[in-house]
Amino acid sequence: MTQLLDLVILALAVHRITRLIIADVILEKFRQRVWKKHPPYGNGIGYLLTCEWCMSLWVATPVYALYRINTDAAILVFGAFALSSAAVIINRASQ
Repeated sequence: MTQLLDLVILALAVHRITRLIIADVILEKFRQRVWKKHPPYGNGIGYLLTCEWCMSLWVATPVYALYRINTDAAILVFGAFALSSAAVIINRASQ
């Protein structure tokens, strides 16, 4: 059961971090700077910052690696992101 709960926490954290990178206003200036050199159409870095499927893989890789290296630390760090993601999902479902 613990491993299943850990997987849910990691999945929610990857979801939240991915959204933070590709959609949240707080990183809009970063995306705009990247898009000046690497436009968001076509392939490459610019496109990566628009694609949830693509970015989530790049986010999931270090998240899972940290989990495998130090499970307790990973759950502690990524738990906050998971709770944030869950709160957004619950908020959207209740509207």
